[in-house]
Amino acid sequence: TAPGKSAAPAVKPAPSSAVKTATGKSAAPAAKSAPSSAGKTPASEAVAPVVRPATPSRKPASTAKPPAVPAKPRVAAAKPAAGLAKPTAKGAPGPADKPTAASAPRARLTLSSRNYSSWSLRGWLLTRFAGLECEEVSVAPDHPDRRAELLLLSPSILVPMLEHEGLRIWDVLAITEYLHERFPKAGLLPTDTHARARCRSICGEIHSGFSALRSALPMNLRMRQRQFKVWSRAQADIDRVFTIWSECLKEFGGPYLFGARSAADAMYAPVVTRLRTYDVAIPAELAGYCGTILAMPEMKEWEAAAAAEPDQLEEFDVEF
Repeated sequence: TAPGKSAAPAVKPAPSSAVKTATGKSAAPAAKSAPSSAGKTPASEAVAPVVRPATPSRKPASTAKPPAVPAKPRVAAAKPAAGLAKPTAKGAPGPADKPTAASAPRARLTLSSRNYSSWSLRGWLLTRFAGLECEEVSVAPDHPDRRAELLLLSPSILVPMLEHEGLRIWDVLAITEYLHERFPKAGLLPTDTHARARCRSICGEIHSGFSALRSALPMNLRMRQRQFKVWSRAQADIDRVFTIWSECLKEFGGPYLFGARSAADAMYAPVVTRLRTYDVAIPAELAGYCGTILAMPEMKEWEAAAAAEPDQLEEFDVEF
């Protein structure tokens, strides 16, 4: 019975269980040598693998091949990523990172009449100020919907409409905010918080107000009316415009309403053309601002296109 008691402890530390737990850690030599001897020797000689790692033989070299098998999935897993962008050691982008003409976003601006549509002029100037090149699509002003917009008979105004990167924006204030967010360095809105709030306020005022000015003095770049009679309601709107301009030029120093060119100048540019069309008297301190707006290269380009436009609306070519 004594030898039996001593033999049991000799069997328990056998590598059959000790090697299995060690292989999960760092005893790799014991794990590789244990299987090669466990199948050839009886349980009484199971202690031998514990001694052999001290003098390793060449057999572990042959058992080193199994680790190479799990290494293959790592190489295969890297292939899909390499196939997409083909990154190099220098980090150069692959062909998938280069935009193509087909995938590159395009901008489209739908416009109505250049001669009659003040909203089209505003939207066009905003895109030019922002530096966004657009494909221009013109809709004839005699189209029923566009005609209603020009004659102020439409409940909503859908031109200009900017299409960019899958978005469709058709309100000039929405276009202003979108372009400001996408191209903040263009300066459509001032950087100063106070000036930016002021700019938004006067843009909103021209966007939603001055209905008497719009109806009594419709935009018509080709026409000139001398000694035009401005009635009291329209004159009140004109006086308010002059007040806005005077305050901004005094506070921000000119030559534009907020010093540098901004969305406010695009919004009020059609008013400048109306004052010229209907021969409205302009205060001396504001004449310079009106001249600055009309001298902009963008305005000259727009007016040249308006002069060549064949469309004509009789309602806008008579004296009110």
